[in-house]
This record gives sequence, structure tokens and C-alpha cells, in this order.
Amino acid sequence: MKVIIIEDEKPSARRLQRMLDAIDIKTETLLHSVEEAIHWFNNNQHPDLIFLDIQLSDGLSFEIFDEVEVKSAIIFTTAYDEYALQAFKLNSIDYLLKPIDDEDLETAVAKYKTRLPEKTNIALDFDDIKKLLVNPIEREYKKRFSVKVGQHLKLVNIDDIECFYSENKGTYLYTSEGRNYLLDTSLEALEKELEPQTFFRINRKFFVNINAIKDMVSYTNSRLQIKLNNYNEDEVIVARERVKDFKNWLE
Repeated sequence: MKVIIIEDEKPSARRLQRMLDAIDIKTETLLHSVEEAIHWFNNNQHPDLIFLDIQLSDGLSFEIFDEVEVKSAIIFTTAYDEYALQAFKLNSIDYLLKPIDDEDLETAVAKYKTRLPEKTNIALDFDDIKKLLVNPIEREYKKRFSVKVGQHLKLVNIDDIECFYSENKGTYLYTSEGRNYLLDTSLEALEKELEPQTFFRINRKFFVNINAIKDMVSYTNSRLQIKLNNYNEDEVIVARERVKDFKNWLE
């Protein structure tokens, strides 16, 4: 199986390459920009499978397909989990949210293998997807959540929520009043419901509200520790793979 990775952050590309090596999949090529990818596709046999980052250093990776007819299967990799990622499920094999998890990677690769020897054609409507990525503010996001308190239902406004977090297979919201409430949903479902300029998924466990951040401190292994106004039940750490995107989000 011929596999390539297109990812602008070289450490992330090498990390994914090591993860694929661990499941006996050898990566032939690492590419890091739209321009480099177009040149490579024009001069090489196309691979069976591409791991494709959505945002590259010189533009959206969809621009590659404006110049080259690529017939490879695609597994998208992205940190933009707040957007309508169901669009990528049309004819792509799967998508992986950064930081990529070993189990998620194995599942995506296994899903690809089950489709062999079927021929995979790219038929995504890239224009519609680009509109979702470029203009996310046009989407409707949750304004409030209903939570159960005993036999009663309580409404919690989105502005009063400091963070969302997962614990013991449950998903909770934590309010500026220092209360936490169990939700009947998952962090994955919240990705499509939270306004991306206000909430950011800093790791697999936490979404934080930008208005609730009190302090940010350098942490081990090039990570960041977040101090929220009231939440102090656990350390809130920005995963190393998300630090760059987190800093961009802050601006």
C-alpha cells in the first residue's frame, strides 16, 4: 500500500509517520504545502491513501484538487473539529481530529482496508466545504443547555459556562458559579454546537471558554497550563500538538 502524508507542521507529520510505522504501514513521502503537493502529484504515481491536513501553510489543501485530479483515498486530519466535518464523510474514508489518537488511527486505517479492492473516487463538493471553513460564523450555535437537577430542569446560558470536560465516560459543563452539571451528550457532539471563536478544544478532555481564562503558564513538554476563573478540580493542559492552534485562536 502506497501512503503519503500532507501536513504543514513537520513535527506533526513525523509523529503521524511513526504512528503508522507502529501499525506496519510505511509512509513513502511527507509533503508540507499546497505547492509542494501539486508538484509531487504531477511527477509521481498517485498513492493508494493520503493523510491530508486541511489547513496547509500556503492555503487550504482543497486547492490541490483545483490543479490535480487525485484519485487516491483520503483520510483528513484536522484541528478544526468545531466545523461541519460530516461534509468530509461523503466519499473520503474518514477524518482524524488532532491530536491524533492511536486507536482512532487504527480504526480509520481498518475502515480503509475493508473497502479494498473497491476503487475510491473523490467526489467531494470542495466549494461547499470551503464555505463552511471560511465562514463558520454564519452557522447557528448553542445559546443555552438544559441540565437536570433532581426532578427539575435548569437552563444554563452559554456565557455562564467556563468549560466542558469529560470524566468517567460522562460529559460535564462547569459554570462561573462553580457548579458542574452532567450533560446527556459527548464532547464529540459538542464540537458542532459550540461557537469556535469562544470555545476551543485544548485536548481530548476539555473545551475552554476564552472569557474564562485567567492565566496561562508554560508547562512541561512544550505544553501550556490554563488557569480558569473558578474551575480548579483538575489540571487544564493544552496538548502539545494543539499549542500552535491555541495561540492562533487567542488572537
